[in-house]
Amino acid sequence: MNAAHDNSNDEFLVRVRDYAEQVLRPAALSADRTGVLADRIDELGGLGLLNHLAPTEFGGLAIDRDTDRRVHEIIAGACFNTWLVWAQHAPLAGRIAAADAPVSALAARILRGELLLGAGVSDVRRFPDHYVAARKAANGWIFDGTLSWVSGWGLNSALTVAAVEPDTETVVTALVPVGERTRSTGPLELGAVAGSRTARVHLDEVFVPDANVLTTQSLDRARVADTGTASDARAHHFGLAETILTELERSTVPLAADVAATWRPRVAEIRSTAYALADEATAAGEGPHRLDERLATKVASGEALSAISRALLIARSGRGLSGDDTAQLHARSVLFVLVQGQTTDVRRAQLAALAR
Repeated sequence: MNAAHDNSNDEFLVRVRDYAEQVLRPAALSADRTGVLADRIDELGGLGLLNHLAPTEFGGLAIDRDTDRRVHEIIAGACFNTWLVWAQHAPLAGRIAAADAPVSALAARILRGELLLGAGVSDVRRFPDHYVAARKAANGWIFDGTLSWVSGWGLNSALTVAAVEPDTETVVTALVPVGERTRSTGPLELGAVAGSRTARVHLDEVFVPDANVLTTQSLDRARVADTGTASDARAHHFGLAETILTELERSTVPLAADVAATWRPRVAEIRSTAYALADEATAAGEGPHRLDERLATKVASGEALSAISRALLIARSGRGLSGDDTAQLHARSVLFVLVQGQTTDVRRAQLAALAR
């Protein structure tokens, strides 16, 4: 990486941080109550955040992994609802660019940052009990079934969907435009990130042309990749932690700043370990590389978030806690982090730690 690229990344981070502090953070409570607005997506696009991982020939910024992590930290720390909507979309430009396949018209629009994607990929974890079914057709596939979770519904123009062909247990991941055959069954009333516009979405015999297919792989291979992804403590954990620690440090309540002083170095160590393990796993080809250590680090991240969010609640509480207090917003966001990406391995590690 050359110095010019470093400077470009630094300038990009400054713009993102200024936007997060001036726009996202002041509106975070409102976004949680009323939902992420379409204007936010336009603003993210204007900053280059809808294609920051795309190659420069598509107008992207082609930023590196460390810078991408910082972006996730900044947005998650400022407005967790906006982060969740954006994070369903953000990685796809990089994934499309890395794929060894011709770029479809829809994929090109994504690379240019012209639209927002939603994601419906987690139901593969529940196969065969619940999943979106894939059926081979001439020049493509037919997808049919219900996606349990799609965030950003009403804001996204297309979805990334992972479906399973049950006879061969092949996982087909593809881009699916939102249309008449992709219908919401209604918004979900979530206890956390309620402003993320999360809904269940039914795909009614949707034809997916081969050009929009990103990958086809065995169910076993897909689960190996998913195990790796779900087992890591990720950047949004640490963005949320930074916000909570900062609010503790600014508290006038005795001992609140002492809690932050105790936990800040611990969180920094967990962050450093998490990123190092994730980078090592990527270099090793993803999957279960040093899985026990990665799970332990994710558990430690969740425990740290739980502890500092409780401290902020205690510091703010009296006879009650109002809905305009960010302490309750952050505590509910932490609950989301604890259950997000839940797999059998993650759940076992979390509960084993609590049973000690």
